[in-house]
Amino acid sequence: MRSRFSINNYSNLGQRAITALFGALIIVGGCIYSDYTYFLVFAGILGFSQMEFYKLSGLDGMLPLKSFGTFLGLMIFCLTFLVEKEHLSMKYFYLIFPIVSLTFFIKLYRKTDKKPFTGVAYTFLGLFYVAVPFSLLNLAVFSVDATYNYQIIIGCLLILWASDTGAYFAGTKFGKTKLFERVSPKKSWEGFLGGAFSAIGVAFVLTRYFHVIEDWKWLVIAGIIIIAGTYGDLIESLFKRSIEIKDSGKGLPGHGGFMDRFDGLLLSAPFITAFLKIF
Repeated sequence: MRSRFSINNYSNLGQRAITALFGALIIVGGCIYSDYTYFLVFAGILGFSQMEFYKLSGLDGMLPLKSFGTFLGLMIFCLTFLVEKEHLSMKYFYLIFPIVSLTFFIKLYRKTDKKPFTGVAYTFLGLFYVAVPFSLLNLAVFSVDATYNYQIIIGCLLILWASDTGAYFAGTKFGKTKLFERVSPKKSWEGFLGGAFSAIGVAFVLTRYFHVIEDWKWLVIAGIIIIAGTYGDLIESLFKRSIEIKDSGKGLPGHGGFMDRFDGLLLSAPFITAFLKIF
């Protein structure tokens, strides 16, 4: 009898490779095909990531508004996308404030909450930590001539993935000097340097093929991702360590959850967007 294919039959490295391949094909294909497929792909990533964050917060005894908080995050993402596409006027951003304020009204009627304002705080934290960075990506991809350009988002992702991959293999092979042992005992300076060299290498390749922005900007973006991405990884490790879990979820075999895979992007996106908008 022929056995069915199961990704769980592979080693952790095999699972990482298969998940990374299929995930990259979906993300890169979606970004290249059109701005609307890019929108759908990242709206999905945002939704799963924010639900993971709220689920983990619940494990630590917090009671954020999971469904409503995720709805708010997707609403902010949709608004920024439509405003950047010039389908909506910027005045519609003012809708965010009264709708987000509904969180207080909902918590007021939750009789079982012993610490309602803690739940409110974690609902808002999910927006700032997850939804806002993903929403800022919309500003980045429309930053050149106010038109969508897939080269920006794909370039950033390729640098981020190169950094993560280089850090993983260099750390596994050569890692001895601890980078931040209190928060993440497995991370090493050797892994950090391996990720940095990989990211800079990919940035140099991008200067040859992606000309939507000046060459030096790709190198600056690589520097941002190397530093902010590493801190993003450490910050998520600190969050997971505080609630004594290893992975944020099980949605991505070999990688853990969506937050495990995109934690570097969460902290890099605000810096990348600010850099592209200012310069």
